[in-house]
Amino acid sequence: MFDLHIEAQASCGVGRVEVVRRQWEQTIDIVGATDEHRVEFAMLPRSEAAAGCYPNHPRMHQFERFGEVFFFPAREVIHARSECRRQHSVVCSFRPEAVDEWFDSEFVWTDARLWSAFNINHPGIRYLLSRLGDEVRHPGMASDVMIELVTAQIGLELARYFNGIGKQPRTGGLSARNLRFIDDRLEQQGAPPSLTELAGLCGLSVRHLTRAFKESRRCSIGDYIAERRIDRVRDLLTSGSSVKAVAYTLGFSSPAALSSAFRRATGERPRDYLQRVRS
Repeated sequence: MFDLHIEAQASCGVGRVEVVRRQWEQTIDIVGATDEHRVEFAMLPRSEAAAGCYPNHPRMHQFERFGEVFFFPAREVIHARSECRRQHSVVCSFRPEAVDEWFDSEFVWTDARLWSAFNINHPGIRYLLSRLGDEVRHPGMASDVMIELVTAQIGLELARYFNGIGKQPRTGGLSARNLRFIDDRLEQQGAPPSLTELAGLCGLSVRHLTRAFKESRRCSIGDYIAERRIDRVRDLLTSGSSVKAVAYTLGFSSPAALSSAFRRATGERPRDYLQRVRS
């Protein structure tokens, strides 16, 4: 069971936009599907255990971590698990018949495309969702036109993103065991590990590690390490740690270095982030 509060919402030609706050009474373990394509930008830190798989696909029972921006294809059954207890998100839903023309005529949801939907590592899409959420919460002049245009742009960017992913099944990626080794190491305190250290943990060469990791997670290992580090910054700040304490814990050279890295990654300062999530 969970409480759902719709903070703001708007409809447009291809679907609808909602800014939602959810709070769960217990850990999440659900299986289901949606009739619409749905992309979500999680503005509060996700639990590091948040992950999903596709139980109806024989090669896709391994749970993969959700990113900050993730996508649920219409009518695809997803099994999701998370220890998250609260969430603040921008959710953009698209009616399939309204956006199917944006995809290639022979488009199919291959394994590679389905896996990539769990973590859309695309700064442009993230920025557009953030902008859309701001517009829905604080509408300005001709807001309905702006919402229509930005929503359509998000849909087109998503179509380009998925059309650009190869049609072949995912092969040659890292084993679940090695992916766990990497995630466990990234949970430790101090500066992030080097590629040489991670390659040693997995018993691979750096070249093999970087190639196989990208095949598994659909992003570079460097981008993944940076993203996970910022995720940990969010978690520690939200739990009440000071910027100085977080910088020390995660191996930043100074609080200023942490603030600079956080702003480059998210577009806002740590104190602005805290003000937003606590409001």
